[in-house]
Amino acid sequence: MLFGKTILVTGVASGIGARTAELAGQMGAEVIGVDVREPASGGAAFIKGDLSTASGVAEIVAQLPVRLDALANVAGLSGSTGVVSTLAVNFYGLRALSEAVAPRLREGGAIINVASIAGYGWRANLERAKSLTSIEGFPEVAALVAEHGLKDEEGYPLSKELLLLWTMRAAHQPLFKNRGIRVNAVSPGPVETPILKQFRAVLGDARVDSDITRVGRAGTSADIAPAVLFLCSDGARWINGANIAVDGGLEASINAEVLGF
Repeated sequence: MLFGKTILVTGVASGIGARTAELAGQMGAEVIGVDVREPASGGAAFIKGDLSTASGVAEIVAQLPVRLDALANVAGLSGSTGVVSTLAVNFYGLRALSEAVAPRLREGGAIINVASIAGYGWRANLERAKSLTSIEGFPEVAALVAEHGLKDEEGYPLSKELLLLWTMRAAHQPLFKNRGIRVNAVSPGPVETPILKQFRAVLGDARVDSDITRVGRAGTSADIAPAVLFLCSDGARWINGANIAVDGGLEASINAEVLGF
């Protein structure tokens, strides 16, 4: 399904990004990986880059080929480093990279954002999410955080709320829509990756253990990567602006509880 395609994958040094890059290569794609750390295993072209600043994003884009088929936005922070860095990488940097890469994506190409069940609250926090996603460009995130009184513990869920809302908006923005570029999201539940311990520190053991108990086990990177790559493929050509929960049924369980059915 991916034979002959060129796919840019961020966050390739570990976890979901590493497995996504590996599987894409096995499926016949040429992979370009991006991360702040070099991956332990080779096999793909690699760009060392930092999404936390506008200049960092520009440096990454300057090293990319003129044509890409898909962008998998997997890189992200757990929130343990504070709300400023988390919003900068997980949303504003991701969005800046997506917008800069759009002209290089072929018509009918795809952007896939790895969001999270942690972004479930975007509806309840809609006005805040609308305000923060409506800011164009790469803002001064520290000033933005101060202006809105955002707390460090809000960083991760807030970043994913913004990402989910933007995914739906971007699917209909001319920058992407006019060239048939699909923009979708995948939302994992708890996944056994190197940063799961950080999530426990940020979200609390009770929250993480409760989520795992609901579905029987934590996910793995191998559970998430195939969904990301399906959305990269032409098999997903009629899927746009969607969020696919890849969580063992966690969102369904939460919906039943919250909505009372």
